[in-house]
Amino acid sequence: MDTKSQKTTNFKRAIFLSWYCSKGDCTFCYMSTQKNLITEPMKARRRFESVFAEAIITKACGWDVEFLSGGYDSYTKDELLFIIKTVSQITGEKQWLNLGVLNEKDLTLFSPYVEGYIGTIECINPKIQKIVCPSKPVMPILNTFRICDKLGIKKGITIIIGLGETIDDFPKLSEFIKEHKLQRITFYSLNPHKGTSFTSSPKIEYYVQWIEKTREEFPNLEIIAGAWHDKTRYFSKLLLAGADYFTKFPALKYFGTKKAREIEEEVKFANREFLGTLTKIPEIDLDEEVNRLDITDDLKRRLKLKLNEYIEGMKSTNDDK
Repeated sequence: MDTKSQKTTNFKRAIFLSWYCSKGDCTFCYMSTQKNLITEPMKARRRFESVFAEAIITKACGWDVEFLSGGYDSYTKDELLFIIKTVSQITGEKQWLNLGVLNEKDLTLFSPYVEGYIGTIECINPKIQKIVCPSKPVMPILNTFRICDKLGIKKGITIIIGLGETIDDFPKLSEFIKEHKLQRITFYSLNPHKGTSFTSSPKIEYYVQWIEKTREEFPNLEIIAGAWHDKTRYFSKLLLAGADYFTKFPALKYFGTKKAREIEEEVKFANREFLGTLTKIPEIDLDEEVNRLDITDDLKRRLKLKLNEYIEGMKSTNDDK
């Protein structure tokens, strides 16, 4: 294989901040099955040390943070600012945000640490979008896009394939990308959750069609494509179809397992060089990584404990241990 001709790829790890969303009625979403079960929303969120430990491990494994993602009304704005700023300090990079609709005041507050904003369009067919995302109308997202333009922040969207759209809806996606001058799109294959109305994922051939058509029409658009851990054989097809990066795989849970090695093989099959690793335990100088952060001593202590917990978990799943 001629390695000089190889393109690179990487794992884009979305860092989720909470499992509560005050909207909580997107018909495909896991959070919709949890909203009525959560009586104390402020407890249904991750602790700072958990988020920051994941960011440190993401950097150490050579992955990229795809975006910071959380349900509506899970954190105060000051807490979100602290998270965004600290993750940016950990990674040395500005972050993409997938935090729902943001007003100008909030986005301006976050902007020193933000590269881009993700609009969760989910389905490009407007009639279906209104059904599957009843509390997430598109217009407020477009308003946030206009604020992004004003502040010089990049824009992207997420699209879930398998919600009822057809490939005949592709011109709507094409027009949307052009009209709003998007720099990034993340595609997901629908992963049905128990308790929702969806029971099956789309066929890989159909999923690939969307990526192929998007790449053909937008050669410079950043395309990220995701598949769940039961679909590891999708990844070479997604990369060959034109995806730049891959996402969605629960890498910490399956680190070093057969599934992780399968993905690394899929990357090779697609003639891509993987910039990170899903199988080699990273070496992390805990004192160096943690002590440089602008956080309290107590949080530093808790962060070191959480990092050790995560690393031991990664070692326990590694088949090569």
